[in-house]
Amino acid sequence: MGNLTILNEFLFLGFGSLHGLQFFLLGIFLGIYVVTLLGNILILTVISLDCSIQTPMYFFLSNVSFFEIWYTTSIAPKMLQTHLSGPQVISFVGCVVQFYFFGSIAVVERFLLAAMSYDRYFAICSPLQYPSLMNVHTCIPLAGGSWLGEFLTPVVTVTMTFQLPFCPTYKFDHFFCDLAPVLELVCSDTEAVEETTFLLASFVTVVPFLLTVASYSQIVAAVLRIPSAAGKQWAFSTCSSHLIVVALYYGTLRTVYAIPTATQAVALNKIFSLFYTVVTPMVNPIVYSLRNKDVKKAVRRLMSQWVYAKRT
Repeated sequence: MGNLTILNEFLFLGFGSLHGLQFFLLGIFLGIYVVTLLGNILILTVISLDCSIQTPMYFFLSNVSFFEIWYTTSIAPKMLQTHLSGPQVISFVGCVVQFYFFGSIAVVERFLLAAMSYDRYFAICSPLQYPSLMNVHTCIPLAGGSWLGEFLTPVVTVTMTFQLPFCPTYKFDHFFCDLAPVLELVCSDTEAVEETTFLLASFVTVVPFLLTVASYSQIVAAVLRIPSAAGKQWAFSTCSSHLIVVALYYGTLRTVYAIPTATQAVALNKIFSLFYTVVTPMVNPIVYSLRNKDVKKAVRRLMSQWVYAKRT
């Protein structure tokens, strides 16, 4: 018990072992962060200004873009500081806040992606009933339920984790307050926290994943029954962007948590954590912007209106 202490701060070591590459990586990650912000802000702006795409699908997409901004902002600034000036200190309260928001936003994204697949299911499998099935009375509860799950789910893990006694060593080899590096600093048994977190994480991952898989199973079955090739192509094109994002999100998540927790896997864990916390939020708006005809048309219309307004 003499080795226990009350910590007021933690120290991120970040990617300090990559000597000579700090400024190179700073430029890359700063560029990714800027693209992420601009891409998601563009999507939010276009959806709010163009009435033609103010549909349930884009309502959910605007929610995703909103949370993507906060998701990457909760991680990127402190990470960029580690590349600029070496290991960075974060206060105990700051670590708790970062831990909470990182976990909560990850939860809401999974359920929003499931809600978007649910929307695509009705759009393709029940097109005539779609307007009555996916209306404001359906969309708001789906989004509200995702928000509620976001705020409540991480509370248990955060409370259990940060009331544990910590050892005097306040350094962890990571670039943000994730569960694994924080638990490494705990000087007591963490089995209860790990088991509780596993159960909660399994629920908020498996449930939306199964809902997404079930929706797309029905979508594929419905598309295969379409007689014309043009009809099949149209049906797949309406959900291709969302399907790419879902595959990228869950594929990256599976890779991260399949990595062993042994010491030799720390560097690999940081790389994949970097991918799903910084890179994936940048890819999502690019996919929805470049592969989505509705968004591209809306951007062109807004640009034309802006040019016309400037000329007159």
